[in-house]
Amino acid sequence: MANPGVDNDAFEQFITQIKRYVRERLVPAEDATVALDRVPDDIAAEMRDMGLFGVTIPEAFGGSGFNIAQYTHFIQELSWALPAFRSLISMNVGMTSSAIAGSGTQAQKNYWLPKLASGEMVACFALSEPDSGSDAAALTTQAVLDGDSYILNGTKRYISNAPIAHMGMIMARTSKENLPKNAHVSAFLIPFDTPGLTVGKPDKKMGQSGSQIADVILENVRVPKSALLGGVEGQGFNAAMGSINTGRLSVAAASVGYAKRMLDYALTYASERKAFGTTISNFQLIQAMLADSQTEIYAAEAMLKDASRRADLGENIIVDAASAKLFASEMCGRVADRVVQIFGGAGYLQEYLAERFYRDCRIYRIYEGTSQILQLAIAKRILREHQAGS
Repeated sequence: MANPGVDNDAFEQFITQIKRYVRERLVPAEDATVALDRVPDDIAAEMRDMGLFGVTIPEAFGGSGFNIAQYTHFIQELSWALPAFRSLISMNVGMTSSAIAGSGTQAQKNYWLPKLASGEMVACFALSEPDSGSDAAALTTQAVLDGDSYILNGTKRYISNAPIAHMGMIMARTSKENLPKNAHVSAFLIPFDTPGLTVGKPDKKMGQSGSQIADVILENVRVPKSALLGGVEGQGFNAAMGSINTGRLSVAAASVGYAKRMLDYALTYASERKAFGTTISNFQLIQAMLADSQTEIYAAEAMLKDASRRADLGENIIVDAASAKLFASEMCGRVADRVVQIFGGAGYLQEYLAERFYRDCRIYRIYEGTSQILQLAIAKRILREHQAGS
């Protein structure tokens, strides 16, 4: 069944408001956000008041009920600004809320979704570990049933928003044996003030200043059975992966939005910077880099729109979402590289934004599936479909 989302006129008004807010409020706040290494409290409060923490959450639970095409359009517009602003809301509107809405018990939906939609709680999603990232079979965090409770032990790594999170969806092994379809992995909804749960120091990163990641350490963390997502063991991985397509489209949207910002910055510089008696925008090799960037942005945006539209129609978009994320994230890296090149020596200086853009967008090729993991996933899927149709 098609997902109509919210009324088109209301959505267009919202997007107009977001564009203005991003350029007039968020972009001027970028330096302060980088200096603090977190989103300033007043900005976070404004984002809560605007309902940005709940755009994808159903209206019945206090959200806006955007469909996937509306969500990715919103993320693209928001991503014109520093990535930290998207990161702040990403888990509330992404994998955590999606998994609860799709797989949670009614009690879990009633309790968690309104708090996530309002921004009262900031969420995080904890799957990766020191020795396992994309390999769920290697996950070692244990959840052992003890009467009416589970006891969790383990360490999660590279967890976005962990230093500011109020709750997390934490993946843990509920079977010592590796089971088919990763049925040994379950998901738990855990408040971060639970005894035994601690968060490490924020990691120092190459880029994405203002967003924070850290380890989440679980030492004999006791939670009630009601914390088990859906009330059923072995469904955690599938519940999380059920929203992976949307997560990948979100990264694609962020890549497109940031690439547009970078190209705009390069166009301004090329139109003003003079060399050999003329602006460098008149140099054909500069024009080639600008043209290639525009072409690739257009292609990525077209892929994003098509995959989002088809997702809302209920079609299987596993290959399309992976393809869009792979192309858009790689595209964003190429645009960033060209922008540094267009700026020349100035592009290597922190005085200009080109070098920050370059560092910020490097992560897009890593999370929600590295480019290499996505290449394998796409190839395996299309080979299987081809062989089945032969």
